[in-house]
Amino acid sequence: MPILKTTYKPKFMFRNGHISTIYSGVLRKVEGVTQKRERINLPDQDFIDLDWSYAGNKTKQLLVVLHGLEGNAQRHYMLGSAKMANQNNMDAVCVNFRGCSGEVNKAFQSYHSGKTDDLASVIKHITTQFDYDTIYLNGFSLGGNVILKYLGETSDLPKQIKAAVTVSVPVYLRGSLEQLMSSKNYVYSKKFLRNLRSKLVEKQQLFPQKINNQDLSAVKTLKDFDDVYTSKAHGFKDAYDYYEQSSSLQYLKHISIPTLLINAQNDSFLSKECYPIQEAEQNANFYLEMPKYGGHVGFYDEQNTYYSEKRMLQFITNL
Repeated sequence: MPILKTTYKPKFMFRNGHISTIYSGVLRKVEGVTQKRERINLPDQDFIDLDWSYAGNKTKQLLVVLHGLEGNAQRHYMLGSAKMANQNNMDAVCVNFRGCSGEVNKAFQSYHSGKTDDLASVIKHITTQFDYDTIYLNGFSLGGNVILKYLGETSDLPKQIKAAVTVSVPVYLRGSLEQLMSSKNYVYSKKFLRNLRSKLVEKQQLFPQKINNQDLSAVKTLKDFDDVYTSKAHGFKDAYDYYEQSSSLQYLKHISIPTLLINAQNDSFLSKECYPIQEAEQNANFYLEMPKYGGHVGFYDEQNTYYSEKRMLQFITNL
């Protein structure tokens, strides 16, 4: 019955979900992480860029970190996890999803909340090209959903993968989409939509036969984007079909390695379904922690080391 009690209680200001979300996404700076980029080719001839950082000593342990919607390997929540790993005898590789590393990807498809085949390709590359005997997975928001779905749907996990920690994860995508499109989240949804529409314009230039001006003008909300592009590019009927098939909630019962989900109760991006208490009670490998505070990927703590980073290290080292 792994519903975990939390010890997280930030300073008064950071008990406001929007303040913690915005501060952490806009103002937080993490320094001291030196990354080295590696480009790997995917089975469809597209590419993904991996940004590596290393512990001071040679190690057999690796942390694989996945970002959220329209993030990248240089987001400070990514650097915070990498830094925590590097300081504790683990190498880290921060994965940039397709099209998120500063260069348009080659294929019509890109990334989405349930696209686990690219993660599988990254894991295969790591396990065949390097000699790490212990791999941990760490995902935020969309990247956390990818990890949870991957763990739940993959029957033959590589033996090197020992545990996972996911943070601020919309495990039920339709509910989270509805939350994001509500008035309380207008600022966030507008920013996401602006970034996604600009990428869609780039896609149109590469694939004019697949995206026309009418398609572009139809994208007025995040759901419109998923109807016009995400579903079309990745084989779903429409946005709702994409949300249904890609939500990790239905896969949690099949997770077979120790996995922690940390979702703050004041995360304005999450619907009630994103607090999967029943799934945690019924799967001894799936742990759920629901701090009262933290917003969305905003677990501010002292000395610029976030609570989510401390819990990640604590969880994987105490197995």
